[in-house]
Amino acid sequence: QLQLVESGGGTVQPGGSLKLSCAVSGRSLDEYAIAWFHQAPGKEREEISCIRGRSAPTYYTESLKGRFTISKDNAKNTVYLQMNSLKPEDTGVYYCAGGYFCGDFNYWGQGTQVTVPS
Repeated sequence: QLQLVESGGGTVQPGGSLKLSCAVSGRSLDEYAIAWFHQAPGKEREEISCIRGRSAPTYYTESLKGRFTISKDNAKNTVYLQMNSLKPEDTGVYYCAGGYFCGDFNYWGQGTQVTVPS
C-alpha cells in the first residue's frame, strides 16, 4: 500500500508561487505513478499532471502547463508541484494520488488548501 501526505499549501497573492510536496511512503516511488489533482470550490476534481518512472510527465490541463511543473525526488520519495504566476482561479484543494499507472489511482492524500485571493 501507499501512503501519501501533501504539504506546502497556503495563501499567496496573485502572481505568487507555491511548491507543493507529496511525501510517499510504503513503497518505492519508482513503482508507482503519482499525479496531482485540483478541486476548486464547488467543482469536480481535475487532474493536473502525472509522472511515472523515467517517462516524461503528462499534463492534462493545457492552460496550466506553462505555469505548473511536476517533478520528483526518488531519494526523498517525494513528488512536487511547482506553481507559478498563481491566479484566483487556482484556489482550491490540491491532492496527490498514486497507482500503478497514470489514470488508475487507488491511493489518495488528504489534500492541501491553496488560496489565491482576488
